[in-house]
Order: sequence, then C-alpha cells, then structure tokens
Amino acid sequence: MKKYITFGEIMLRLKTPDYEKFFQSPLLEATFGGGEANVAVGLARFGLEVAYISVIPDNSIGNACIRELKKHNVNTSFIPRKGDRLGIYFLEVGANQRPSKVVYDRSHSAIAETEPGEIDWDRIFEEASWFHISGITPAISLSASKLSLEAVKKAREKGVTVSCDLNYRKKLWKYGKSAPEIMGELVKYVDIVIGNEEDCQNSLKVKVDVDIESGELKVNKYRELTDKVLGLYPNIQKIAITLRESHSASYNGWSAVLNNRKEFLISKKYEIHDIVDRVGAGDTFSAGLIYGFNYLNNDQEALEFAVAASCLMHSISGDLPLISVEEVKSLTEGSGSGRVQR
Repeated sequence: MKKYITFGEIMLRLKTPDYEKFFQSPLLEATFGGGEANVAVGLARFGLEVAYISVIPDNSIGNACIRELKKHNVNTSFIPRKGDRLGIYFLEVGANQRPSKVVYDRSHSAIAETEPGEIDWDRIFEEASWFHISGITPAISLSASKLSLEAVKKAREKGVTVSCDLNYRKKLWKYGKSAPEIMGELVKYVDIVIGNEEDCQNSLKVKVDVDIESGELKVNKYRELTDKVLGLYPNIQKIAITLRESHSASYNGWSAVLNNRKEFLISKKYEIHDIVDRVGAGDTFSAGLIYGFNYLNNDQEALEFAVAASCLMHSISGDLPLISVEEVKSLTEGSGSGRVQR
C-alpha cells in the first residue's frame, strides 16, 4: 500500500461560538487544526496510509492533539515530542458581508524553534510515495523555512512525489525573508503545485490581470497564469488553481482548474450558500486531489473529486475534513440536494 507523508504545524484552534465576534460572550470553542494536518486527516479518512510530521510539546495539550490525530487513523509515531508550546490561532467566523478574522499566536512554538537535522527524514521517507507540504510552514520562522527546504530536497532525493499548497499567509512572513525568496527556491523541488491566484502572485511573483473583487472569474486568465508558472518551473508536472467567487462570507462560488502541460481542465462550479465554516476547504481540496491522482482514472476525475470534497467541507465546522470517499462521489454523481438519507 502506498504511504503518504504530510509536514507542518498543527495548532490549538479557539473559535467564537456560532457567528459571534471575539469575546462577545466569554466562550471559545477549542479544537485542533492546521493546513498539513488537515490534509493528513483527509487522506486518512479517504482510506490511505498517512503519517503526519510535526513537532508537538510533551504536555497535556500536546497529548490531546496527538489523540485527535490518532482518532482519525493518522500515524503520529514520527512526531518529536519537544518544545514549550503548541501554536494557537483564534477564529471569528464572519457572515454575510462581515468577513471572518484570524489572529495567530504561534511565535516560539515547538516547530518554529526546530532546526534542520532534528527530524530523521531518511527514516520517514522509507517506502513513502508522496510528500505534502504548504507555504505556511516556511512562513513560521527562518529555521522552519530551512527545515521545509531540507524536507523537500530529501523527498526528491528519495524519489518521492512532492506536492505543495502555496498557501500564502501575509501575517506570518515577519522574520526578514519574503515569501518569494523562500518559496521560489522550495518550489524547485515540487512536482504538484496547488494554490489560488493570490498565492501565485505573493509567493512566486507570478500574476495575470484577474479582478478577484468583482466576484466573477474569467477562466481563460487562469490558463495564462498556470502556463506562466509551468514555464518558470520545468520541474512542476501539474498545477491546480482553486477559484473562489466570494459574493459574501456566507455565499461563495467554488470551482478549480488544472494544467498538466497537456490539457487545461475546468471543474464543475458549486454555488455554496449558508457557509458553515470555510477554514480547511483548501486543505480538503489538496487531500482530494492527491487521492484522485493516485486512485481515480484521470486528471479530470481527480479535479472533480477534489472540488466536490472541498465543497462539502464548507458545511462542516472545524478544520478537519470529516468526509468519506462515498460522500464525495455521491456529490460528483449529482446528489447535492441535501435530502435526508434514510
């Protein structure tokens, strides 16, 4: 059976109840989540053998985090238990014209203070077939960026397919290096790139004239964008771009495109009303795409599976994609009415 590896920071997520603003009531809902951990859980729930790599403190909070990952059949045996703190993020969920807000508290977290050479990548990549990382991890700290580069280089050396969700986070790039400086080098060791138009612009300095504020997206512009990225990085085999038409915080159009150097593929578009929680939707897209590339018949099917999976994620509270292959395939086959299943 193929083995999948993801690497990044998992955090304690503290969210306001329902659609309240921060401390409108003296309550916060505590769960766990983080880009690559979300992908790991998604892959595990799709039935794949997946190990998640991070650095987690050896304390009660860290133990609870490990238990949550194990609950979803994610292998945590490679995770070093060290450091003083788990990163935290606070989430205020928006509605209608009020956007969601994220506040990070992750400076000096365990993974932010881990140096290259402290993780045994040779052991981790034994018999591995796929490695997934995102642009969030290199943004955490200079040492985390060096650790990320070390990981993708080792994966490439071992012949492991590498996917990277560019995932630009403006609030994190604060340690003196810009995203293009770091990501431009890291992407040279990546086979599959995932992102949106802002990720390409801010992480790779690749852009086309796309008006994302209008709510209407012109697909032909994304062919131009993906062609530019593939032209700059001959090592990249495929690039997928998610297309979000943000009419409001509660109503989005959702689709994606994929350029595999032979075809430019366009997915079905979903109109998502009454969004429950959009955090983790992009990670679910990544998990769906990885699953599809490995277990479905072609890239078009993989793209449709990924878009449907991430569409469903908008209906689930929390970071983790609590969905199955059967649920995703049901949506791709046209069962999207939401009728009660008896």
